[in-house]
Amino acid sequence: MELIFVRHGEGEHTIQIPESLKIADPSLTDKGKLQAKTLRNKFSLTPEDIVIVSPIRRTLETARIWMNNSPCRKVIHPLVAPRQFPLKVNGSTLPCDSILDIKILKEQFPDFELVNEHDLRLWDGGINTLPEVEFRELASDFIEWCRSLNQSKRYIVSHTK
Repeated sequence: MELIFVRHGEGEHTIQIPESLKIADPSLTDKGKLQAKTLRNKFSLTPEDIVIVSPIRRTLETARIWMNNSPCRKVIHPLVAPRQFPLKVNGSTLPCDSILDIKILKEQFPDFELVNEHDLRLWDGGINTLPEVEFRELASDFIEWCRSLNQSKRYIVSHTK
């Protein structure tokens, strides 16, 4: 199984750290949009590929710009959302890392399918502050789900550095 991780383009939340981390639902900057476009030259998508995206605006914008109407499968998955590392017990999610509401995702990104739509605990709170044991279980489930896919390549647009 081949997993290819792609980090989102530059977001508004990274312009004037630490103040900008308080921006809720930040979009890509112009530079971030250009970075997303350059992905087209590096990774050509085919109908046999799948792009799995975090439910955060900047990852979705990156994926949409990169895919440029590609016929590949497009999926939003809550287990690709941001995750604190190392985990801060009793920590909270930064406003810039809050996942989008399912209703907003359906309205603004209708060309994507939503996975685990009915597991509201993943969509409401995300995985950012889940206890380590629970996170490891979910991560294992996610890897198995990726293995079960029939797509040729599995691209994951997330928050990796």
